[in-house]
Amino acid sequence: MEIYPVAHIENDFKEKFGIPNQSGITAGMLSRVVFEEGYRDPQALRGIDGFSHIWLIWEFSKNRSRGFSPTVRPPALGGNERMGVFATRSPNRPNPIGMSSVRLVEAVTEGPGAPYLTVAGADLMDGTPIYDIKPYIRRDCHPEAHEGFNAVQRPRLSVSFLEGGEGLDMLSPEEAGRIREVLSFDPRPAYQEDPERVYGMRFGAYNFRFRIAGTSLTLISAERAGEQEETWERE
Repeated sequence: MEIYPVAHIENDFKEKFGIPNQSGITAGMLSRVVFEEGYRDPQALRGIDGFSHIWLIWEFSKNRSRGFSPTVRPPALGGNERMGVFATRSPNRPNPIGMSSVRLVEAVTEGPGAPYLTVAGADLMDGTPIYDIKPYIRRDCHPEAHEGFNAVQRPRLSVSFLEGGEGLDMLSPEEAGRIREVLSFDPRPAYQEDPERVYGMRFGAYNFRFRIAGTSLTLISAERAGEQEETWERE
């Protein structure tokens, strides 16, 4: 079987580090689903605006598996314990396929760039290929479901901006709000807890630096992306 991308995602997540580990976590973050040539037919979206949520079927395009491994180390367990690959949502899979439920904000079928979809809560990196789109229905939800080892999650962080932090005054209120929301969900791997460590993250038009101590995150600085050849190292 051969499959081809029907669309790709466009958003502010420019690298893997910092992307929410599940869809819907950053519920206010908007992304655009842009259709590829050959699939840019508004008729293919007829009726989709009757659904509040949709499924995106996509590829872990930056994390293709290097052969089959029956076990992986889930971040939820600190990377210290192995679980069966089919008991996890790890990107290290025999076939690098992901699926995400997202809120459908708008289906645009006319005008510049149309057709495209605006969605909220996506956990995909900018440019990720999308292979299919399906409507989400209520029967997809199982409120009584058990979450296994994923039941324990890190607490949400309080995010502050360092007074006088380099470049932070460049951020618009909207940009500041977006990075605050993303960082509040703690982008670190579960096994990293060093309060002295400085992290770097590319998000939107900027490279950011920050520290985390306990449940407090301090944004130290921002620099426009492109002013450095690479995203800042995580020191």
